[in-house]
Amino acid sequence: MKNPKEINCKEIFRNAYEKRYTWKNDFNGYQGKCTFLTNDNIHEGEFVLGKDFKPLIQKIDNEKIVKIISSQLFEVCIHRVKRQFHSVHSENNFNFLRSSESGIEMSISGKNEGDKYRVKNECINMVYRKIHGTIIEIFVDEFIDTGIGFLSKKYSSQQINPKNLKANSQKMEYYDDFINLGKDDYWILNSRTIKFLNQNREEELQKFIFEDLRLLN
Repeated sequence: MKNPKEINCKEIFRNAYEKRYTWKNDFNGYQGKCTFLTNDNIHEGEFVLGKDFKPLIQKIDNEKIVKIISSQLFEVCIHRVKRQFHSVHSENNFNFLRSSESGIEMSISGKNEGDKYRVKNECINMVYRKIHGTIIEIFVDEFIDTGIGFLSKKYSSQQINPKNLKANSQKMEYYDDFINLGKDDYWILNSRTIKFLNQNREEELQKFIFEDLRLLN
């Protein structure tokens, strides 16, 4: 095992960061049919997602359901934006914490003080970030290798209170499937299943299905 002083965490993270799957800058958006299933209820509609990443949901009148579907589409798309490593992390230092079978864990000092990441096999498999006053902790169990970058397939997400470091949301478990559209290798979310325990400690399941997907010109 390498001496911690010999481990260049910034380069390890940079390499993994640059191997994430992202869309090209000329992405114009896409459209299709959307289905949301929960508690034996089914909501079916259509959507258009432009290059501004603002989803337009059609043929569903329930505003709450529209917001739920929109948030999933936006959340997936915002992670496909290609941003240069230097523009995001130039003011951060990457400090070695520990190495284990799960990967190399590092903490951030500088602009994003207190954030943490873990990298294994050139993939970022743990994210611990403060976003809008809340800590988001994500663990990735499975990736898809698209050939031009890695996509998270199976992972969990939970919100943590930064004051007492206790969970202030239920743990959400995600399982995503993607479809490759067109000759330009656009990998688009085909379905997403989310599992969590509700207030009664009963397992609840939400499923989003996106079909008849077509890229916008």
